[in-house]
Amino acid sequence: METTKEVEKATLFERLGGTIGITTIVDDVVQTHMENPAINARFIPYGDEPERLAVIKKHTVDFFSAGSGGNVEYTGRSMEETHTGMNISREEYTHVVDDILLVLDKHGMTEETKKDVLFILWSLRDMIIAR
Repeated sequence: METTKEVEKATLFERLGGTIGITTIVDDVVQTHMENPAINARFIPYGDEPERLAVIKKHTVDFFSAGSGGNVEYTGRSMEETHTGMNISREEYTHVVDDILLVLDKHGMTEETKKDVLFILWSLRDMIIAR
């Protein structure tokens, strides 16, 4: 368990376990999305496209790694570009956020770490919802 002093010194990237930790979290989040009946219709089709799913996961890992303080370059499309035409509802986005927080709990992340991730997710919402 992290102490408050350790959390203050460590970057979010480090607290999430670096690239390995973020990769595991992304894998678990995608699986959780596929099992969530409120949003799984958007994710289940990727089960038949493992190469495409691997690319999406890699971009997600790179995006969160770069955005959380990791020395990683994100080379994927912008959030607006990626989500244009998907018409994601506020309710769907809320389910996505809830799934992510559940996975962070599963991985024993501190409240401070979860708040920092939630801040990032909240800052992205207008780039993703209703595009």
